[in-house]
Amino acid sequence: MIINQLLSFSTPQLLKSMKNQYIELSKEIADAIATKLPLIALESTIISHGMPYPQNVETALLVEKTVRENGAIPATIAILGGKLKVGLNPDEIDYLGKKGQAVLKCSRRDLPFAVTNGLDGATTVASTMIIAAMAGIKIFATGGIGGVHRGASETFDISADLQELARTNVAVVCAGAKSILDLSLTLEYLETHGVPVVGWQTNEFPAFYTRSSGLLVDYRVDSVQDLAKTLQTKWELGLQGGVVIANPIPAEFSFPKERIDMIIEQALAEANQKNIKGKEVTPFLLAKIEQLTSGSSLQSNIQLVLNNAKLAAQLSKAM
Repeated sequence: MIINQLLSFSTPQLLKSMKNQYIELSKEIADAIATKLPLIALESTIISHGMPYPQNVETALLVEKTVRENGAIPATIAILGGKLKVGLNPDEIDYLGKKGQAVLKCSRRDLPFAVTNGLDGATTVASTMIIAAMAGIKIFATGGIGGVHRGASETFDISADLQELARTNVAVVCAGAKSILDLSLTLEYLETHGVPVVGWQTNEFPAFYTRSSGLLVDYRVDSVQDLAKTLQTKWELGLQGGVVIANPIPAEFSFPKERIDMIIEQALAEANQKNIKGKEVTPFLLAKIEQLTSGSSLQSNIQLVLNNAKLAAQLSKAM
């Protein structure tokens, strides 16, 4: 009954009804919502599970700085003590960074359990989208989205990010999907569920560490204003779901496709040998890739996130 009542509310009503019980906005975020300033949602899994300490904290703070420098306000999202937090302070970011993988990695399925039991949780793309939508934030910047894993025809291992993109009205600025995935099937899944994949100044779907995948996007957009108008039109038409805005990694930090493919194959072989499955796969592979590239993949990861934060802030301003 409570859920039905909440679902019938508008965003301001929803926030008011949930504020004390479930969701907690920082003062800066609450003021920005009230005065309609441009906001960018940022995830917290990249802090706790995506990079080692202290690079994770340094990167998170640098991403927030980049958002501000480009005219928007960063809203880093996490679950702390069972509260859905929108807008973290530096101490909270440092706390998540130090705890690392001891923090629960929270997707849609995990949210009620984390909240009910007062847990700390780092939000994935899917859960960040959910909480951002609750707060009325339409633009989200991340590194790369999840997707269909290799061998999914047997394992059915498909990231919840893709289903969230089909149902939640948040645009995700990313460097495509991580090339540890089956990118062709990932794009097929998004097409089936009506999620547009837009290439930012590119015709080709980027593959996280590299600008090249050999796969085409649905549409290419070269202007922030055109992109903002398209998003607005989509949602005004009542077409539910998000949009993937695929923003290639800057050329100077991009790996040659052949080299990164070879490294990923080596990392995947080791993961299979060690029988690493489910949500443990991605953190293992990222760490292994960093090792095999002597740390240069981590620098590429940082640069592509900053590049996405910049574009997301410009888009939020345009909207």
